[in-house]
Amino acid sequence: MDPADGLLDHPYDVYRRLRDTAPVHRIAGPDGTPAWIVTRYDDVRAALADPRLSLDKRYATAGTYKGFSLPPALDANLLNMDPPDHTRIRRLVGRAFTPRRIEQLRGPIRRTADGLLDELGFHGTADLIASYAAPLPITVICDLLGIPDEHRLDFRVWTDTLVAPDPAAGPAAAKEAVVAMLGFFTRLLADKRREPAGDLLSDLIAVRDEGDRLSEDELMSLAFLILFAGYENTVQLIGNAVLALFQHPGQLAALRKDPARLPAAVEEFLRYEGPALLAIRRFPVEDVGGTSRFERSREPGDIGGVTVPAGETVWVSPSAANRDPDRFSDPDRLDLARDASGHLALGIHYCLGAPLARAETEIALAALLERFPDLALAEPTPRWRNSLRARGLLALQVSY
Repeated sequence: MDPADGLLDHPYDVYRRLRDTAPVHRIAGPDGTPAWIVTRYDDVRAALADPRLSLDKRYATAGTYKGFSLPPALDANLLNMDPPDHTRIRRLVGRAFTPRRIEQLRGPIRRTADGLLDELGFHGTADLIASYAAPLPITVICDLLGIPDEHRLDFRVWTDTLVAPDPAAGPAAAKEAVVAMLGFFTRLLADKRREPAGDLLSDLIAVRDEGDRLSEDELMSLAFLILFAGYENTVQLIGNAVLALFQHPGQLAALRKDPARLPAAVEEFLRYEGPALLAIRRFPVEDVGGTSRFERSREPGDIGGVTVPAGETVWVSPSAANRDPDRFSDPDRLDLARDASGHLALGIHYCLGAPLARAETEIALAALLERFPDLALAEPTPRWRNSLRARGLLALQVSY
């Protein structure tokens, strides 16, 4: 049996086998094309920092990678760029996407969370994903960008179609979602230019740095990325955290007793069941091989003892790394008292959206646990989404 068999259905069992027997392993990627998967903590961390592994799809060998088929106006984003373009755009965005701005959102986030819980009533049953974990981040990110209320459901449908497509819908559904998003952002940016407001999108249009500014494609791609990642990562993280607490009642009781532990608990949720099984794919700009293990040397070498040819797709798995017993003791156990610092759920560099995702998750859990002291799981085995890109639940039925 191939040690990667069952990756979608039982990822952590597969990751355990891979770390033990084939830590850098050739698999069929999410799109069916060949790829390498990296699973040990030291190798994953090294690969994320290795400048020879490019995010730019132009380095992919022809016919070996498919991924999303996005037009240039949505594809010129940070997930597809290396320095110096990546550095330049981050510098520009950082002038508008500030920590102070995120901190100012904490009050609105709590009001949104309380409003969604008000709609649930005092007792009953509900799908916590559809009624709480999903509408909370989409409301927050749309408020941040200045997107009108009437389009927010559209964005949930579009992002779900791209990340976890319905096989029955076929490839046409994803293409339609991309066309719809492109048309919407084109109109929205034109409106913001005519009538700037106090939102992030208006600020990104106006931001400059020594005369430099975002191009039209960069601006539209950035708006797409902020919306897409800001929604997807947070909805999965909230849902996964709630399920993990149900599965560890002792940890749930400890968190109810001491809610001040929530910020540290969010880091453990990220480590234990982060929102992505695989990080953004990378492509070697040269054959990555040699005689030394890269994780033990800063000299050019291989990845975990394996030579990867130039242009082939490399998937590094933060979820596998975060369950590596060489880095975290008893890693398959949720432990909210653990020092989870060093987890790789959000990469190794400062992620612009990380403070927002952390704040939303912390506030969402605090509001939920305060409101419903008898919250309980109402289904024995919640179903996971059919996606390696987004580790999240299809639904989470609860009683309260």
